Amino acid sequence: MCRTQKMRRYGQEAIMGLYTLRELLIPASAGEYAVGSFNFFGLENLQGILLAAAQLHAPVIVQASPGAVRHIGEKGICGLTRSLAEEYGVTAALHLDHATELDFIFRCVDNGFTSVMIDASKKSFSENVELTQKVVEYAHRNGVSVEAELGRLGGAEEEIRVSERDALFTDPEEAVRFVALTGVDALAIAVGTAHGFYKFEPDIDFDRIREIHAKTNAALVLHGGTGVSDSDLRRAIEAGISKINVGTELWYNGYGNTMKKYAEQMPYNSDPRKVMAKVREACREIVLKKIEIFGSAGRETGGAGV
Repeated sequence: MCRTQKMRRYGQEAIMGLYTLRELLIPASAGEYAVGSFNFFGLENLQGILLAAAQLHAPVIVQASPGAVRHIGEKGICGLTRSLAEEYGVTAALHLDHATELDFIFRCVDNGFTSVMIDASKKSFSENVELTQKVVEYAHRNGVSVEAELGRLGGAEEEIRVSERDALFTDPEEAVRFVALTGVDALAIAVGTAHGFYKFEPDIDFDRIREIHAKTNAALVLHGGTGVSDSDLRRAIEAGISKINVGTELWYNGYGNTMKKYAEQMPYNSDPRKVMAKVREACREIVLKKIEIFGSAGRETGGAGV
């Protein structure tokens, strides 16, 4: 397990060099910046994410989907992240993204994740509350933060009529009840973004973000950060968002397109590490730009930033 030693950070206890989601997002909410939460799928793009954070002295959340966790291994993914964060001197949290199975979430808690997400957003409000309560109880007992989701984020390819829009978005009053009933640390809200690349400019409901932010004490999370304009991301942060997820851009532009481009240029029997080094650099460049947009550069110790 990763959580066997403790280090003093932020005047609080950090677990083996990794922070909880709560520890990173409380300063972000107070400082009116957002912490980027970046999906990784293997060694090189994890390195790229952490190297970018180290370069800009920014706190960062590295997150893995259940598929990525199963690919790398529950213990291996924790050990790898912890050791690289310590080697690079990065203020980082390790987050499980969009998990739905309680047993799997509990194993990730046991193996050293410092934050987990239970996604029961497709279930009824009462079922979502019940499942989230179980995760919060188990995770908090082990010093781990919890993110949940309320409302529905579609895929960017979905065509949703205006009449359907409000029904899918997070209701502010339900958000108040949900946070009070579950004690969740962070809440992903549906306000007009979607997973994947957009076919058209997303129409984000900034007033809804402001209302939920004013009425709840949970950190607010924006999923579907890929493809949202820089100006809209900044407006979302000003409205109350303190965690922004970026995954699709790293998957396609950082990983897939980069590998295809350079692998095709390399002669047969070339060293494959040369291609993977390009992947690492492409991911680093993507994350550098996002950190600047999110305003988290220079905030690794909760300072005023740069």
